Amino acid sequence: MQVLQVQTEVAADPAEVGRARRWARSRLAGSGVAADEPLAETLVLIISELVTNAVVHTGSPAVLSIRLPECSGACPGTVRVEVTDSSARPPRPRHADGEETNGRGLELVEGLADRWGWQQESGGKQIWCELDHCVAGVEAVPSGEAVAFPA
Repeated sequence: MQVLQVQTEVAADPAEVGRARRWARSRLAGSGVAADEPLAETLVLIISELVTNAVVHTGSPAVLSIRLPECSGACPGTVRVEVTDSSARPPRPRHADGEETNGRGLELVEGLADRWGWQQESGGKQIWCELDHCVAGVEAVPSGEAVAFPA
């Protein structure tokens, strides 16, 4: 299976977060992931959080990468998102209380991604996450049929 990798540089400006979301949507659509698909919505939210963290907490440019498997069929596999910045400081997940408007980014990533983590890079770090597009052995069920989920 081949993998399509796309990347863009993100300037150290909070306005870049919106541009990164639009860029990601266009790349996902170009790879066959429809904009209204739950995977696309989840990826765009994760990208928004990771790029926001990079821009706000480092004050320096970052690189956003998306790796999409190129395969046919209903199960394209695992999508990987990476945001690399120039800060060597490890990410610090926080727990926002009540009405706080900040501090939920990595909590969201942890809740939405199948896997996530970070690693040191030369001169900085990379935060990554992966989403499995489908689960092996799960097939689409024709509309109107009942589905039993394991307990």
